[in-house]
Amino acid sequence: MSTPSQEGPPVRGRFVVSEEAGSRLDHALLPRLAPLSRSAIQRLIAAGHILLNGKRTRPAAVLRAGDEVSWEIPPPQPSPLIPEPIPLEIVYEDEDLLVINKPKGLIVHPAPGAPAGTLVHAVLAHAGEELAGIGGEERPGIVHRLDRDTSGLMVIAKTELAYRSLQRQIQERTVERRYVAVVRGNPRFERAVVDAPIGRHPRERQRMAVIPLGSRYPAREARTELRVLERFPGFALLEARLETGRTHQIRVHCAYIGHPIIGDPVYGSGRRIGDGGVSPAVRAAIERLQGQALHAYYLAFTHPRTGERRLCTAPPPADTQALLEALGSRWQPTPTGAAPGCYPMCRDGAER
Repeated sequence: MSTPSQEGPPVRGRFVVSEEAGSRLDHALLPRLAPLSRSAIQRLIAAGHILLNGKRTRPAAVLRAGDEVSWEIPPPQPSPLIPEPIPLEIVYEDEDLLVINKPKGLIVHPAPGAPAGTLVHAVLAHAGEELAGIGGEERPGIVHRLDRDTSGLMVIAKTELAYRSLQRQIQERTVERRYVAVVRGNPRFERAVVDAPIGRHPRERQRMAVIPLGSRYPAREARTELRVLERFPGFALLEARLETGRTHQIRVHCAYIGHPIIGDPVYGSGRRIGDGGVSPAVRAAIERLQGQALHAYYLAFTHPRTGERRLCTAPPPADTQALLEALGSRWQPTPTGAAPGCYPMCRDGAER
């Protein structure tokens, strides 16, 4: 088993529960096993490396006064992933983290049918052994994802400190992610919040769908804030801000309100746009799209080590840019006119 732990020999320890009584086991261990993340501690408990009163238990086990907690953390093992020299567009990097502009077509981490050639393999080749084990064997450093054919900004942890901090920021929704999407039709709103639960499609298990809470099919709350940036004949450019982070959330919500994302083969009509009403230039640009016209252009987070708020921006890929130009768009990813990149932010949220 590979686990994010400190370098060196196995770490052993024990304590008798007193003020921790009433807490979950995994929560109580966080300050004692820093800088391990909660997910890393949960994996250690599940593997039997952390015991409660000498016995294996669950991460959610509630502690009682007088209980004895003991642990033996094994040293990190070599990652089973083989680094691959896949080119990366790096927007920002320091000793703790890496911000990349992910291209379309690149899967984030290994999955059935895609055991190699992923973003994880590329990052391992770039960052080396310092990344192996951070966040788990198959997803080292990954704290959030983008769909294979969605492009844009991702932040990746290079240290356990960064992994814990960024994961917490994602959970507390203080990481701000903004996307742009070219959709069919002209919405009747300027701003709207789509509040519609998302779960697995009841019949097509590879798809997600809007499913009412309390139905026989499981679903989780999902909210997306949409704002119209520009309008064109038969199309619109939307900005989407995630309040939750469900699989395919923006794509599902846009289709749900009747404005599917252009190029989306799952929740829209892909590159098929029908007859009439579309200029030859726009039609040609849509036919050249690779995947959906959805791009994560804006990412803001608090730096795990310095506490500084940072803003990163990146323009859409060439095929989406070509579509925007064909539509006559004037939108820019940095409203202030600054070049794309990663900048410190002032307390009011503006770039310095």
